[in-house]
Amino acid sequence: MVTPDEAKHRAATAYNAAADLFDAPELGFWDYHGRRTIDRLGLRPGARVLDLCSGSGASALPAAERVGPDGFVLGIDLAERLLTLARAKAAKRGLTNIEFRTGDMLDLGLPAASFDAVVCVFGIFFVPDMAQAVRELWRLVRPGGKLAITTWGRDFFEPADSLFWDTVRSVRPDLYKGFNPWDRIDDSIGLRAMLAEGGIREAEIHTENYSHPLKSPDDWWTIARGCGYRGTIDLLSLEEQALVRESNLGLLREGKVSGIEASALYAIAVKQS
Repeated sequence: MVTPDEAKHRAATAYNAAADLFDAPELGFWDYHGRRTIDRLGLRPGARVLDLCSGSGASALPAAERVGPDGFVLGIDLAERLLTLARAKAAKRGLTNIEFRTGDMLDLGLPAASFDAVVCVFGIFFVPDMAQAVRELWRLVRPGGKLAITTWGRDFFEPADSLFWDTVRSVRPDLYKGFNPWDRIDDSIGLRAMLAEGGIREAEIHTENYSHPLKSPDDWWTIARGCGYRGTIDLLSLEEQALVRESNLGLLREGKVSGIEASALYAIAVKQS
C-alpha cells in the first residue's frame, strides 16, 4: 500500500513536471469542471473559501471572482509550479482577494470552522485514506457552510486511458498501473459511501456527462503530458516514450477517436448549524 508521504511525493513530482502543459488549450477540462463546481456552490459576496488541490486555479479563481473584494480565497496545492501559474493568472485578472500556498491537505494547521466553503476538485483521491481527508476538510467548514468535492466519473479519459496503459505495459510492464485511485468513487454509490465513512451522511451528488473533444489524436499526447500521466511518462527513456506515443496515437487514429470521456461527479454537503 502506498504511504501518504509516497503519494504526496508522486503527485508533487508528476504535476510539477506537467506544469509546462497544464494550461494548454487541449486541457480545457480543468477550467470547465472547476467553474462548474463553483457554479453549484452559490457563493455569496464576502465569503471565505478554501480551495484544496487548487492546481493553476481552475476553481479558486472563479471563486475569488464570486466572493468579491470583501471575500477571501486560499488555494493550496503540493505542486509549487502550478501555484506559480495560478498566481500569474490572479494578477492578470486583478484579483487581490486570493492567496496561494504550497501545502498538504492532511496537515494544514488551520483552525476549525474557519471557512464558508471548502472545495476540492479532482484531488481527494490523491490521499490513500480519502475518508481521513474528508474528515479534515469537513472540520474546516463553519456551521451553515458547504463542502464541495468533485471527482472523475466512469470511464475516465476512455478510450485513450486504456490504450495508454496497454502501450506502457507492452514497453515497460513494471510501470503498468492496473487501477486508478478514483475507481471506487466514480459513481454516486461509491462516492456517497466514502463521504459517509468520512462523517458526512447527507450530500447532494450530481453526475455530469461530458465528452472532451480532440481536434486530432496528437491532442491526447499533450493531455497525457499535462496531467498525472506525466509521472509515468518521465520514467520512460526517450526511446520508450517515442514507442508509447506512436503506438498510443496510432491506435487512436485507427479508431478515429475524436473525444475522450471526461464526466464528473459533484458532491456538495451542507454543515448543519
